[in-house]
Amino acid sequence: MDSPLLGPHHHVSTNRKIFLCFLLLFVAYNIIGLAVRGNINFGYNDGKTDYKGQVIESEIGVVAADDVRCSAIGVSMLRLGGHAVDAAVAAALCIGVVLQVSSGIGGGSFMVVKSSSSSNAQAYDMRETAPIAASQNMYQGNPKAKYLGALSMGVPGELAGLHAAWLKHGRLPWKALFQPAIELAKNGFVVSPALGDYIATSKNKIMSDPGLRNIYAPNGILIKEGEICRNEELGLTLEIVAEEGIQAFYNGTIGEKLVKDVRELGGILTMEDLRNYKVETTDAMVVNAMGYTLHGMPPPSSGTLGLSLVLNILDSYGSLDAAKGNLGIHRVLEALKHMFAIRMNLGDPNFENVSETVSEMLSPSFAQTIQRRILDNTTFPPEYYMERWSQLRDHGTSHLCVVDADRNAVSLTTTVNKYFGAGIRSTSTGIVINDEMDDFSIPTDTSPGELPPSPTNFIEPNKRPLSSMTPIIITKDDQLVGVIGGSGGMRIIPGVTQVFLNHFILGMKPLDAVLRPRVYTKLLPDTVLFENLTAYDGDHIELSEESRLFLKKRGHELEACEVEAVTQLIVHTPKTPISIHRKLGQNANSHAKYGTLTAVSDPRKGGRPAAV
Repeated sequence: MDSPLLGPHHHVSTNRKIFLCFLLLFVAYNIIGLAVRGNINFGYNDGKTDYKGQVIESEIGVVAADDVRCSAIGVSMLRLGGHAVDAAVAAALCIGVVLQVSSGIGGGSFMVVKSSSSSNAQAYDMRETAPIAASQNMYQGNPKAKYLGALSMGVPGELAGLHAAWLKHGRLPWKALFQPAIELAKNGFVVSPALGDYIATSKNKIMSDPGLRNIYAPNGILIKEGEICRNEELGLTLEIVAEEGIQAFYNGTIGEKLVKDVRELGGILTMEDLRNYKVETTDAMVVNAMGYTLHGMPPPSSGTLGLSLVLNILDSYGSLDAAKGNLGIHRVLEALKHMFAIRMNLGDPNFENVSETVSEMLSPSFAQTIQRRILDNTTFPPEYYMERWSQLRDHGTSHLCVVDADRNAVSLTTTVNKYFGAGIRSTSTGIVINDEMDDFSIPTDTSPGELPPSPTNFIEPNKRPLSSMTPIIITKDDQLVGVIGGSGGMRIIPGVTQVFLNHFILGMKPLDAVLRPRVYTKLLPDTVLFENLTAYDGDHIELSEESRLFLKKRGHELEACEVEAVTQLIVHTPKTPISIHRKLGQNANSHAKYGTLTAVSDPRKGGRPAAV
């Protein structure tokens, strides 16, 4: 029988378990102390990090997350011999504490795991589901309740999914993975610049909810960057789940407290909802595009299919230079418009027949048909792209990437949807609840000049809403070459697409691929957003005047934007060079067992990677 504290393949002695626990606690104590004081060693000072800590190299293991403390906590698990999944679980729990604005155990995630011993990757769908009492017309007459307040909550899936992945792959004790996050929640952590900005942006939401106000405005004044934040109730919740397992959440005291808090505020969550929640574990969706194999999530995520369609459209030009230069930017925008029009025919495959749409979005011949409709000298009005349904308005999220010493890889995107989710923090559990019901379409969601809502994404009990999350693992000739993903709702697919093209097709260095200014479109309104921002590390990121003029001449309406999507990227340069469309970097002939790992956390959100 498998141990309740150790993964199913690790029947070790009691002395060994005790040793691991004490060793972990020692490492965690030192990491948390540094994290709380705000002076953590970003790259363990191995001499291979750049001067801003934006990029780091290692021949052993790396983690790239939205917060350096969480990257470092993930790496601490790798140093203990943990699997990439162990690191991902610990890092995700950390993000759920220090960036509770975007993620946490009150939300859901998509996770792709690729073991070095297998050619197949697994997809863990821990997306929130509609409660049993939910219905298509539940927001009729009260549209605001779809995205704000307890009625907007979907059944949380993150804990169940993290546990399922750990059961399959974990090497370290379940309890040990929680300890760093527990310490951060109970003892406090320094508010990062990004969190400080999110708190200021969410002032009305925070002040309107006693639970949020107690943590983020304890004296009636919003806490700011550099100040200490504590969430002791969340720390206690994590402690109980670490000790008792996920049954404490899905069929125990934590769940009961959460349901009580939610229902007192007008929500419909029940213990039956929690008990019935199921993680969907399948083989990852496999896409072959532009010479690479992409392993990602199937529907209800539209990310893998969206990325596949755009890449196949570009591949139809017959040259890898199709995405190069200003003309490449125009073509990418046009491909994205066509993709967004089609992806709204998707939905939860357990409830909707989306096989035809899936086949189309994977089809090179279908992509070629679209490519012929793209002209290099002009763009078109929205109706040209044959969009039938209004677009998904998903938000928020956080993403992390992990690769370990054995070259096991994880790509994980986690969310509570909008900033601070439903705008409610359960006072008895410390959990911020999601507003994931807003990712569904509803029949009454119509406005003059707007397209009708998508029927395949209508609410049904236990159904999962459509998503833009795009966690991807990339292989070439059966070797790991990259892990990528992003946050930012509808902007995720354009962000991940552009970073993939920048590095794997156009040959940019990993950091340059992430830093390159991006463009975004969502068809309606028919405006192209271009980046003009200063990142938290001082980098100014702005699409050039030359590129803007080129796009304007083709009829694009342009508007400057700040941060839209945030990406993380890990590149693996194998020891034995493989047939690849770009020049291998200077470390291609590393004497490491496998090769060199290069990790980049997007400075747009202030994240930094860490390495073993």
